[in-house]
Amino acid sequence: MRLRALLETDALGLRLLGGEDELDRTVRGVMTTDLRDPSRYLSGGELVLTGLAWRRDAADSEPFVRILAGAGVAGLAAGEAELRDIPADLVEACRHHRLPLFAVNETVAFATITEHVVRQVSGERAGDLAAVVDRHRRLMTSGPAGGGPEVVLDLLTSDLDLRAWVLSPTGRQIAGAGAPLPGPLGAALAGHHLAATRTGRRGPHRAAVAGTTYSLFPIRNTGRGAVPAARDVRESVLSDWLLAVEADASDWPAARLDLLQGVTQLIAVERDRRDAARTVRRRLAQEVLELVQAGAAPAEIAARLRVAAPVLLPGLGVAPQWQVVVARVDWGATGQTAAAGDIASGPVAQALLEEILVDPAVSGPDSADRIAVAHTGEEAIALVPLPTATTAAAGSDEDASGEAARADVEDADALDEEPGLHADALLASVREPLSAGLADDGRLTLGVSAAVHSAEGLRGALEEARHARRVAAARPGRVCAAGHHELASHVLLLPFVPDDVRRAFTARLLDPLRDYDRRHRAELIETLEAFLDCDGSWTRCAARLHLHVNTLRYRVGRIEQLTGRDLSRLEDKLDFFLALRMS
Repeated sequence: MRLRALLETDALGLRLLGGEDELDRTVRGVMTTDLRDPSRYLSGGELVLTGLAWRRDAADSEPFVRILAGAGVAGLAAGEAELRDIPADLVEACRHHRLPLFAVNETVAFATITEHVVRQVSGERAGDLAAVVDRHRRLMTSGPAGGGPEVVLDLLTSDLDLRAWVLSPTGRQIAGAGAPLPGPLGAALAGHHLAATRTGRRGPHRAAVAGTTYSLFPIRNTGRGAVPAARDVRESVLSDWLLAVEADASDWPAARLDLLQGVTQLIAVERDRRDAARTVRRRLAQEVLELVQAGAAPAEIAARLRVAAPVLLPGLGVAPQWQVVVARVDWGATGQTAAAGDIASGPVAQALLEEILVDPAVSGPDSADRIAVAHTGEEAIALVPLPTATTAAAGSDEDASGEAARADVEDADALDEEPGLHADALLASVREPLSAGLADDGRLTLGVSAAVHSAEGLRGALEEARHARRVAAARPGRVCAAGHHELASHVLLLPFVPDDVRRAFTARLLDPLRDYDRRHRAELIETLEAFLDCDGSWTRCAARLHLHVNTLRYRVGRIEQLTGRDLSRLEDKLDFFLALRMS
């Protein structure tokens, strides 16, 4: 805004004392001060308000005004409440330094002037940014991407002093201005957003994390793959991006909220473009899946894989290995408009699986360009290429980040021996936010196959991944996964044992020991677990429990007496082992 506009606003009670030729100066902010030297707090363009408490005598005016002029302030407004009349020495100093000077009527509070200036400056900045955003919107929709969401976020920072990030439903950063958002913070914000969205509340949603307030704006997918006017929030909650702004938007004026909504619409256009770029990869996955399910000849499937390999692994030059990942989102019955069976879960599972398969350490929307995901019915099925061992060794430096991403898994040595995707690692960074979006009526289950080296093994890999997903579905929890290695273990059988059979089996074997422990604090259950874990070795078990071997023999004898079992027999050891695992 201009100084002239302030003078023309009667409610501000300003009277011009000098500087008529400088009234077209631009005001970019306002500052109230009675410091003799406020230069450290000035950045230029401010209207400075002062009560003149800094002035002791006439000699103080000239250095004060010289400091203001040197800092590039727009003008000075002095209150009349303290001295009634503005001193002539201050008027002369402002004339000398060509600094516009206003007198503020004693009946007008500085807060009134400050509020007016801030409101006007913010509104004009918002209007300027809206014009820039509108130009950028036309740029992005009429031709190649004009810089992506980062350009808009940079504008928010430079013009409105707002730090903002575009996040995926799992909290992965898609775009941002300035410093990247830490992964745990992004996951926490995504969790807040998904939980608030599930309640049906309209955005923006307010979230306070680590003492900082954020406003979360949904970015609706508006492309051909989107659900138009979704009947049920569950149809889109797990696939929409969000805009996280480091500010509290609860008291923003309508104009600024409208501006941020326009920004989300612009980013949604970019989201649609990115989704359209995935169409080829999705079609490849769909074609391969249809061939596999139809029992096509391996040669035909292999030919299709040779077409897919250059798209998914450009420049590789050799036939890769493949893994199959199957995901499913299931919803329970609630009071929502659409019944659970009417919700189109397949497309949601597809978008979600594409997101889950992205390395969480990689930011940006293009990091999923090697993932091909199709959906059939309620399932989403991913065809994931893996470089051969030779290629992986040659590119070990390039793969260092992928190895680091797997370092959180407990058995790192086993992962090194068996490269590729691992069920637990896939969900490590996304479980918390997705659980918030699934709330109390949704479940995500995921199964991962072993790597296969040819088209002949792809059908088996698909069935293996589907069976692993069913194992995950038998487990408790909102977000569960299982890998192919679990299909060769006795643990596979346990989730399918009916609950009443489990309870009866474990009660018959373990309840006598629990009762005895409660009465005598004998720690028989702990002893039994250690004995089995040590493969029946008396010395190792005694050392682990810090007992004398004779004491251990007494406890094991008591276990056998109470249960009627013999821990030297393999069958009885196995029964106790299964009872402990199911309890």
